[in-house]
Amino acid sequence: MTTTGRRALLTAGVSAAAAAALSGCTSEEPAPRKPGAAELEAERVARAEAALRLRSVTASRTLLERYDAALAAHPALAPRLNPLRRSVAAHAVALGEGGTTVRPATAAPTAAPASSVSVSASVSVSVSVSASASASASAKPTASPVPVAGDPRATLRELAAAERTASDAHTAALLTAPPEYARLLASVAAAGAAHAYLLTEGARA
Repeated sequence: MTTTGRRALLTAGVSAAAAAALSGCTSEEPAPRKPGAAELEAERVARAEAALRLRSVTASRTLLERYDAALAAHPALAPRLNPLRRSVAAHAVALGEGGTTVRPATAAPTAAPASSVSVSASVSVSVSVSASASASASAKPTASPVPVAGDPRATLRELAAAERTASDAHTAALLTAPPEYARLLASVAAAGAAHAYLLTEGARA
């Protein structure tokens, strides 16, 4: 073998060894960081609040479905019900603005891409609040499988009862809600009580 050939072979061997060493270094990942007690407690509190928000939004969404069903069954009630429906839709959006998901306290390895540490852990696997709340803001009612009375007056009474049920749920949630969210719940609960009055007693005044 010529000197040139041996030199080329040696150079190729050194390059391959360097590449293998570099590959070995980059394939190693640091161990995940273990969250501290304070972080775990913060996550627990965040999850509890997110679950409370989810329950509150669900209560408003259920009420909104009752309005949609009533409007689909009795279009003549639209002038009376549409303003109340818009109010309920706004409540559903406001109640979910704080989010219903939390980021896990367990962090990914520091060398991992940023996208891998931004995944949120969902409090509920069956409800996507942001999508539902956005859809609820539409002023146009849609058909719903919710049963509706054939008599318009009975339908109004059913809606009033549904408003009171949602209002009671929001009032009960006040006990465990943080201060700012509690004020929002109180406002929504009061609006629900007013809606119930307008749907029944207020109509006869």
